[in-house]
Amino acid sequence: MTTCVFCSIAAGTAPATITREWPDALAVRPRTGGVNPGHVFVLPRVHVEDAGTDPHVTATVMRRAAELMAEHPAANLITSKGPEATQSVYHLHVHVVPRQADDGLPLPWTPQHTAHK
Repeated sequence: MTTCVFCSIAAGTAPATITREWPDALAVRPRTGGVNPGHVFVLPRVHVEDAGTDPHVTATVMRRAAELMAEHPAANLITSKGPEATQSVYHLHVHVVPRQADDGLPLPWTPQHTAHK
């Protein structure tokens, strides 16, 4: 396997802004700062390629993401599987994106959904 940046973050050998740690997962701020304040992604400490690879690990990551979502009145929970679904890092991760009314952040499918009405 080639070097996985998320495995390196989980091992503590790559830099990252870790906002929460659990024995089985980490919450990390995206390097770019995220799409809005509070945006983090949750990743397992073990290497799992995507949400369909290991349901047990995926359930653990979702549970940890749900703990973070409980801290926000509104939020999106987003993950991808495969390049056609915009996956670009092949280590399971779930984005927790806090939302506010009129925050101006469209979801990726909003334009397509509007066009199909």
